[in-house]
Amino acid sequence: MSGKQPLTALPGVKKHIRSMSLENIANIAKDAFSNKEIIPLWFGEGDVVTPDFIGTAIHDALKAGQTFYSHQNGIPEFRQTLATYLTGLNAKPVEMERITVTSGGMPAIMLAIQLTTGEGDNVVIVDPVWPNITGIVQLVGAETRSVRMDLDDQGWSLDVEKVAAACDSRTKAIFFASPGNPTGAILPVAVQKQLLALGREKNIWIISDEVYCRMSFDQYVVPSFLDISEPEDRVLIVNSLSKSWSMTGSRLGWLVHPPSLESTMAMMVQYTTSGTTTYLQYGGIAAIRDGEDFVKYMTDYCRIGMEIACDVLAEIPRVILHQRPAGAMYAFFEIDGMADSKQACIDILASSKVGLAPGCFFGKGSEKFLRLCYCRSPQQLRIAMERLKKALK
Repeated sequence: MSGKQPLTALPGVKKHIRSMSLENIANIAKDAFSNKEIIPLWFGEGDVVTPDFIGTAIHDALKAGQTFYSHQNGIPEFRQTLATYLTGLNAKPVEMERITVTSGGMPAIMLAIQLTTGEGDNVVIVDPVWPNITGIVQLVGAETRSVRMDLDDQGWSLDVEKVAAACDSRTKAIFFASPGNPTGAILPVAVQKQLLALGREKNIWIISDEVYCRMSFDQYVVPSFLDISEPEDRVLIVNSLSKSWSMTGSRLGWLVHPPSLESTMAMMVQYTTSGTTTYLQYGGIAAIRDGEDFVKYMTDYCRIGMEIACDVLAEIPRVILHQRPAGAMYAFFEIDGMADSKQACIDILASSKVGLAPGCFFGKGSEKFLRLCYCRSPQQLRIAMERLKKALK
């Protein structure tokens, strides 16, 4: 014991930070990271290493001396590569001035929240949702307002009227993800248009998490707000190379914003990270420029994992899987008779050596759900699912 007090107990720490919960998925997993018997399906991370062509580009940039400060918005070569990529991917052109490179998807979301939201404001969050967005809003002293997606035999859907009802004069942003984490649900274009109209009417920012946009099992790319919005709309698009390019540890992402905010975003980066690692951005160039075959491989890899996981889940009487995910890398399923998803994950970990994420972390109403990441090798995933089948029988 060091004798040091926890940070939250020290005098002078802001009240809203002291009150934040320390419970998260990592807290459950912390004692099991080094246990090789455990099959870890709790995090949004697969077991596919970053491909060689990206690693070689990073290595070559290091050897070439690309180790100095970056441009605040990102090196021009990478930004232009992203602009060309997004223009080809979506219905409308995207200019380089709209792109700011970030040190992962998390800093992109943090910049979006810092830009739009402050103490006393609120952000409407569509859930079930990745819990980190709630923490980010709380960090800036703002309030979160949850709007839960509807769930029936057809799967997950969003009623935009419920989103509108949650907004008031203090609402600064609406946040959602498509495909969703943890649901894998994809917002139809008609719903996106309704959200955009709501944002325009009430001068509320739309923050769209599109990190899984290339992980769709029946579409080349998931519909994006870039297809329907204008450059100066109050729309911010979060993306990352973590998932489709298997670069979780590299911490490389980007934010698409109105072009008039280019210098503002540069200033915000200057006062937070001071820029994204230069040589990693050359890996990003290679990923975007040469990575289409790998993106397809990752999508197929997840599709196979989804089918394995969902086939076994369908055989377990206690499991209710309302809809096979349309994208992303997660199965989010309900357990009949389960009262405490956190304790259930602890018990499953102890009995079967399979790590899952408790639904209670993904928003109110998900206490009877568990999340499973199926981005694993078919061999390992089959072992995990058989263990899980025994644990939940």
